[in-house]
Amino acid sequence: MARIDVPMPQMGESIAEGTVSRWLKKVGDTVKRDEPMFEISTDKVDAEIPSPSAGVLVEILIGEGQTVAVQTIVARLETDAAAAAAAPAAPTPTAVPSVASTTAPVAVSAAATHASAPASTGAANGSLEDRLRSKSSPLVRKIAAEHGVSIAALSGTGIAGRVTKKDLDAYLTNRPAMASMHAPAGIESHGPLPTAWAGDTVESMTKIRRLTSEHMTAARRSAAHVTTFWEVDLTRVARIRTAMRKDFEAQSGQKLTYLPFIFQAVCMQLKRHPVLNAAVAGTDIIYRKAINIGIAVALDPSGLIVPVMKGADALSLTGLVKTANDLAQRARTKKLNPSDVQDATFTVTNPGVFGSLLGTPIIPLGTTAILGLGAIEKRPKVIAGPDGEDTIAIRTCSYFSLSFDHRVVDGGDADRFMSDLKKTLESIPDAGY
Repeated sequence: MARIDVPMPQMGESIAEGTVSRWLKKVGDTVKRDEPMFEISTDKVDAEIPSPSAGVLVEILIGEGQTVAVQTIVARLETDAAAAAAAPAAPTPTAVPSVASTTAPVAVSAAATHASAPASTGAANGSLEDRLRSKSSPLVRKIAAEHGVSIAALSGTGIAGRVTKKDLDAYLTNRPAMASMHAPAGIESHGPLPTAWAGDTVESMTKIRRLTSEHMTAARRSAAHVTTFWEVDLTRVARIRTAMRKDFEAQSGQKLTYLPFIFQAVCMQLKRHPVLNAAVAGTDIIYRKAINIGIAVALDPSGLIVPVMKGADALSLTGLVKTANDLAQRARTKKLNPSDVQDATFTVTNPGVFGSLLGTPIIPLGTTAILGLGAIEKRPKVIAGPDGEDTIAIRTCSYFSLSFDHRVVDGGDADRFMSDLKKTLESIPDAGY
């Protein structure tokens, strides 16, 4: 007979805590090794957590909606089913108290404990509570700096009093209007919150919707957004795709869309235009050697996540299809790992699949550009015939939009990239396909 602790997993190096969003098993259920037990949400990814061992779930220590530090024990398994059947009912889950709100013993992360150990630095660095509150995520610190807010002055609801993005957003929304008038230049002021009217329905945002909201707002504040629009003739791509589609799908078992052709062309041009595959770090520009393509995936019923194709430039057409389909499938079934949504250097979003003609996508943090693909459709176009006379022909076309960070990407840089991308797709060779 043995009991096994099930901890909150470490879902990435920068992740300090996670939220139990849903339990997939209840006390008394038998679980198999690697069978999903519960779902968690972090500021990087939503994921199903598998059971570390076969057995019976005898205790649930952390309830749905609760946020705890990584390595906190959230449940216990009993490997002996007979003993588990006689186990007492699990206690009602209670919230883990924070240092700021109670003097009861609290499990503080090793990093926080280490930071508070040297007594000689206490006066210089502030109290233990101040230091714990200031150990917020880089995104929280960035937003706070943009708004001129001292994190140490806020009361956090995270583990050990950490100030979360939710805490900071609530403060920014509710702080006095006069404070907004003195906010740093370029930061929009926040008006009074809307109130529900008779007959309205009010629903709390889901975890992924809150994260999307926070990330998009931070990304919009961070970059100087400009968007350029181009019409691309995909008739040649359509012809090649039709010619090879049957054999390709029979051999690979994968559906062949227009996307892998576009991914290949994008990778080719990112090598020629490295500022579109870069990141801005203060007054420095980091030119990425790796080409990692983020793919925006819409989730039902609502939400958005961007898994990343690592080393996309080294993948064949078949490799691009398989990788993209695998990431999209795992995104929709909550099987992504934290590493699957990190380190994008350029992003492609495809609202055209819903019928959208064009849009102005927001540049993800840590990158300098994002390509939006409009609906691919047949259009009448005026083209020059063999004898030089104009004629009307039916062509397969799409509007592409490139949002770029004008802090480091000039209009000429963006338009040269798009011009070369257009030429590549409109003159794609038959050989190799």
